[in-house]
Amino acid sequence: MTFDGVTPQHYPADSESGYDEKKVEEDSTPQYVDAFGDETNAEVKYKTMEWWQTGMFMIAESVSLGVLSLPATLAQLGLAPALVLIIGLGLLATYTGYVIGQFHKRYPHIQNLADAGEVLMGPIGREVFGIGQLLFSIFIMGSHILTFSVMMNTITEHGTCTMAFTFVGFLICMICSLPRTMKNMTYISCLSFVSILTAVIITMIAVGVQDHGYTTLQATVDTNLYKAFTAVTNIVFAYCAHVAFFGLLAEMRDPRDFPKALYMLQTFEIIFYTVAAVVIYYYAGQDVTSPALGSAGPVMKKVAYGIAIPTIVGAGVVNGHIGLKYIYVRIFRGTDRMHRRDFTSYGSWVAIGLTCWIIAWIIADAIPVFSDLLSLISSLFASWFSYGLAGVYWLHINRGKWFSSSRKIALTIINVLIVLIGACMCGLGLYVSGKAIHDDASSNSFSCASNT
Repeated sequence: MTFDGVTPQHYPADSESGYDEKKVEEDSTPQYVDAFGDETNAEVKYKTMEWWQTGMFMIAESVSLGVLSLPATLAQLGLAPALVLIIGLGLLATYTGYVIGQFHKRYPHIQNLADAGEVLMGPIGREVFGIGQLLFSIFIMGSHILTFSVMMNTITEHGTCTMAFTFVGFLICMICSLPRTMKNMTYISCLSFVSILTAVIITMIAVGVQDHGYTTLQATVDTNLYKAFTAVTNIVFAYCAHVAFFGLLAEMRDPRDFPKALYMLQTFEIIFYTVAAVVIYYYAGQDVTSPALGSAGPVMKKVAYGIAIPTIVGAGVVNGHIGLKYIYVRIFRGTDRMHRRDFTSYGSWVAIGLTCWIIAWIIADAIPVFSDLLSLISSLFASWFSYGLAGVYWLHINRGKWFSSSRKIALTIINVLIVLIGACMCGLGLYVSGKAIHDDASSNSFSCASNT
């Protein structure tokens, strides 16, 4: 089977996924069109990423704003349940990421969630999944513009109107979004990774040397569903990289190396999140802020925010690239326009980026509370993209084999539970995020007031 003249990657049979290449060739699977086609003589080539570059892209996309909300979740949930959730959801995200890789083996043409939606539900699925992916990317972009304004207000002590800061953030992010290939984004990804790692380490040291008095770690705290699940949505947001996995697989030189990149991401994520959350919470106590950089003290928080600028900008650009690429591929798929360096191809990319970043800028000014915006993003999108949909993918590629063996029965139960977990995260998350936005609604929306 070929895709628009391109022979797909050949993968060995996998007992867990139920994938068997011989059967694929024998069944009546429809002929899908490869997103980038034959790149042999192309001016701009996309399928060039090595596994370590993919891993760095994934780390930069995921390990950014999410880690800054985790210390506050320990204060909201208590040490014990928060750590169980951080580690448990991290391990679950590793499995769901692996399943996404298996789904791509079965359908090598997939470049984005819209392609996956078409496989699952036909044309309707393509539109629903595609819009979901685009909205998710735009909301993430908005959260980074919002954080940029928080950073600028902190460093300058509210030196000017907050909307002016969001506009500056919008301009910088737009300029950094000009490269069209993910490989070129990996340079921004590496800088973003070093930035957030350094900023969090500085914050941990700063809170450690401050005189906070006697701090009591609380294993559990008295809370309610609203506060507890708001904290859960922030943990879910910290594992939101999965939305980019199909796009990364499509631009890898050898998609069979994807598990290496996945394990690189998840190992770093789980360890880094756990250490950073515990250390900052231990020293900052119940009054820890979200974003956590604000707990570093009057001077050091300015230093930490300054060092975090490449992450605040870069991770937003990396996440935004996913949404921009979806529109770009949707418009020019099946043509050689994407592979050219002419005015039409590049001008279209700039126009798409400008439109999406303007919408993100509006969102950042409309929802000026960092934790509320993260909670809404997690509930609407990350609950499905990182968790629930992976169960659906597994059930789809194993149709007819759900109860064929004891192993399959166990995996079927696990993946049905994953779908239910995603639905629960979405439903309860929308309730708590909606309530939080309602309770925090004030004149700060589209306002010059400080949002620190």
